[in-house]
Amino acid sequence: MTIFKEILLAIDLEDKNSWEKALPFSVSYAQAFDAKLHILTVLPDFGMSLVGQYFPADYEEKMRKKANKALHEFVNIHVPENVTVQNIVATGSVYETIVNMAEEIKADLIVLGAHRPELKDYLIGPNASRVVRHGHCSVLVIRDT
Repeated sequence: MTIFKEILLAIDLEDKNSWEKALPFSVSYAQAFDAKLHILTVLPDFGMSLVGQYFPADYEEKMRKKANKALHEFVNIHVPENVTVQNIVATGSVYETIVNMAEEIKADLIVLGAHRPELKDYLIGPNASRVVRHGHCSVLVIRDT
C-alpha cells in the first residue's frame, strides 16, 4: 500500500474548476495518511516577458502579496483545521513550477484538477498532461466533468 506524506495540490484561485473537485480528494488523502498538504498557486512571470515592461516595477510583488493573502483566506475557508497545510505562491510557467515545487518539497503525490481538453490544448498541451509526463511522483488528475 502506498503511503503519501507530502501532497501537492496545484490550484488556480481564479478558476473554481481547478480546485472544486480536487480539493476534497486532497484533504481526504491528507487526513487518511496524516500527510502534509501543500497548496500551490502559480502566478505568471511578467518580469521575464516583453509584456513586463508595461507593468509598474513593483507589480509582481504586489500580485504575489495579493495572491498570498487570497490563498491563506482560501485555506482558512476550505481546509479543515486538522490538516497541516503549507501555502505556496510561486511565479513562472505553470507546469514547470508544479514539477519543480513537487521535487523541492519531495512530494509523494501531485493532485490537479483538469478540464476536458479543447483543440488548443491538443496543439500546445495542457498543464495537467505535462505534469503527468514530467513529474517525478504519482499524479492524480481529477476531471471537472
